[in-house]
Amino acid sequence: MSRPKLIRDALPERVRIESLDGEGRGIARVDGKVLFVDGALPGEEVLARRTENHKTFERGETVALLKSSSLRVPPPCPHFGLCGGCSLQHLEMTAQVAIKQRQLEDNLWRIGKVRPQRILPPIFGPILGYRSKARLSVRTPKTRGALVGFRERSSNYVVDMQQCLVLDPRVGQRIAALRVLIGQMQSPQDFPQIEVACTPDAVALVFRHMRPLADSDLQHLRQFGQDHDLQIWLQPRGPDTLHPLFPEQPGTLHYDLPDYQLRMRFDPLVFTQVNQPVNQVMVRRAMALLRPQAGDHILDLFCGLGNFTLPIARLGAEVLGIEGDARLVALATENAAANGLSALARYQVADLTRAQMGDFQIAGKIDKMLIDPPRSGAMEVLQSLTPSVARLVYVSCNPATLARDAEYLVHQRGYTLRAAGVVNMFPHTAHVESIALFEK
Repeated sequence: MSRPKLIRDALPERVRIESLDGEGRGIARVDGKVLFVDGALPGEEVLARRTENHKTFERGETVALLKSSSLRVPPPCPHFGLCGGCSLQHLEMTAQVAIKQRQLEDNLWRIGKVRPQRILPPIFGPILGYRSKARLSVRTPKTRGALVGFRERSSNYVVDMQQCLVLDPRVGQRIAALRVLIGQMQSPQDFPQIEVACTPDAVALVFRHMRPLADSDLQHLRQFGQDHDLQIWLQPRGPDTLHPLFPEQPGTLHYDLPDYQLRMRFDPLVFTQVNQPVNQVMVRRAMALLRPQAGDHILDLFCGLGNFTLPIARLGAEVLGIEGDARLVALATENAAANGLSALARYQVADLTRAQMGDFQIAGKIDKMLIDPPRSGAMEVLQSLTPSVARLVYVSCNPATLARDAEYLVHQRGYTLRAAGVVNMFPHTAHVESIALFEK
């Protein structure tokens, strides 16, 4: 990909914003070319200055609002517009969700040439303080003290922030304290990032460090954990080097799925959904669409810790969870045993970008399937789909690859897209999470 040509002396020009792109930028058309405008909303007229010239599009920034959208609201965070963590805080919340729903439907039709028979009502949840998992960047520029937080939009610089409103407040309101802590280290530049993992009754911070820590550093970290009631973990190299510093034997992190009397244990580095209240509703909807019952044989692909696998088993079906990360499969197996579901829920490690469904060791024909793939989608495994799968629930974090896979399922494999809708897992961002039901 060629580098964009920077435009340094462009004069502001009046443009009308037609829609939003997948990153929350306004879309205008100038001289037959698409112009993406940071900070602009659909229906607005703005003075925009072009900043980058690409082969097929240009980028720009809002200089002044000439005609404001009725859906524009004051962003709650003072760092909005600079911080890359959020892109839609200036848009009213129901409008955020409506735009995501429209993006889902547009992708399904434009890419997949399919329309759902039913639009599912959107799943909402808390809009501030919701983020329970995050990776905070750390920088120590010579001109100022340590910086801890998210990176600036389209930049590797870290925002000079004192708090974060979308993070769990037990971390978001301690950004300033974390900056002081990093500044106390003998070599603060050796701390590139801090992983955050929050549960209702515990908060874990994982400090990546590039060199062995001095005794004084360890004492500062222990004291910080004690003062703020936090678990402090260290990670000197890869994930296998993760170990607790304070307390020496911390309580196990977990989240609950109360509808199914499940407790999911995990370690601070593994993937879990960032918005647990929304996750609970999403799991409930997935089960309502999949309809697991005794006698069913079900596959759960890209299963992670068993976020969907164990609810399926709790409802009486036999389920095999497939996951490429052996560490996650080990934790999922432990969770099945701890919740008394080992007889119904089993797990297998497999690379789902290469595996065929015939590789999976499951007793009996597969009746139903749930898939929750990464942004790249699930085309590789869907191409080996067995004819016995009559019902398939697809949880997606990328509407474009969902639409591509929907085209294959509907137009080449004979499925019908019964229903689809969005899950607002990441409020104030342009990230579109969705769920869809396919039936033979």
